[in-house]
Amino acid sequence: MRPGQFDPMEHAGCYFERPPERLVLEGYRGWLAGFETGSVTPWEMTQALYEELLGRVQGRRLVVELSHFVRTLRRCAACPLRSFPFNAHHVCRDECLALGLIAALQHDDEGAARICLSAIACPAVSADVAEAAVFFADALAAARHYLLPIPQGAIEDVLSRSAVGRATIH
Repeated sequence: MRPGQFDPMEHAGCYFERPPERLVLEGYRGWLAGFETGSVTPWEMTQALYEELLGRVQGRRLVVELSHFVRTLRRCAACPLRSFPFNAHHVCRDECLALGLIAALQHDDEGAARICLSAIACPAVSADVAEAAVFFADALAAARHYLLPIPQGAIEDVLSRSAVGRATIH
């Protein structure tokens, strides 16, 4: 199998059980939870997950890129990011956009990446978020962890469904 290809039978039971998706989704949730609670416990749990799935050295390297990505996303203080708790089996709008952005970057889907970026980052930090996302996506790819592609239409559907309940858009 070439880099970037995926085995559809690997972790066929649930999209969120696949290691690449777990790294992005649980990492995003853990890092946000640390900021929101003021506790290092969620960050330590995220570090443990990364080291479990990637090994100690690679796990530490990727947590640095995850941390930079989430910190950069949070710069738009007027529009706080949302997330579900660890191990939830559903995703919210912002989680979909974070997954969609990283997947789009890994699969060279410029349209999907542009839609995710414009919906999750305000214009003032958009370039910084894009750069941080590229570094995170590339670090995951270097560790041979590729997210499944998320079609642009699926991202647009998430955005149209969430527009009703979301008063502020980044």
